[in-house]
Amino acid sequence: MNIKEASEKTGVSSAAIRYYEKESLIPAIDRTPVGNRDIDDRIIRRIRFVTQMRAAGMSIENLRRYIQLFDAQEDNAKEQKALLQEQLGVMEEKRDDLQAAIDHLNYKLNHFYDHMESTEEELRALEREHTDKVAKQDDAPDDDIAHNF
Repeated sequence: MNIKEASEKTGVSSAAIRYYEKESLIPAIDRTPVGNRDIDDRIIRRIRFVTQMRAAGMSIENLRRYIQLFDAQEDNAKEQKALLQEQLGVMEEKRDDLQAAIDHLNYKLNHFYDHMESTEEELRALEREHTDKVAKQDDAPDDDIAHNF
């Protein structure tokens, strides 16, 4: 199939497929006699793998390393697993950060009337105090100007 068909089949843009090939995230794609890319199921599976791993947050560098390990002749299962474990740790940390933010918002929503309203009123009062202070400073005569007369 050509690159347009592969794009439609995978949901990955033609530009991204060309990028994946250029960055060695997928193997070099065979060409037809007239020079068009001839994409087979082997490449489709690789495109899907790259897409999944990018969705899992894996960097291009780590993904390229993983693919190099996979494509190597020797058994690199330990190294591949270590890269996946590292990425899982990154994603779990992001999940935990996101969960903490969600929990904070839920707390704010659940305590809106007994907490947020009073806190917001305190903030408004502080803002009014600041505005009054600035206004008084603007109204005060400038000592340097007063001495010049």
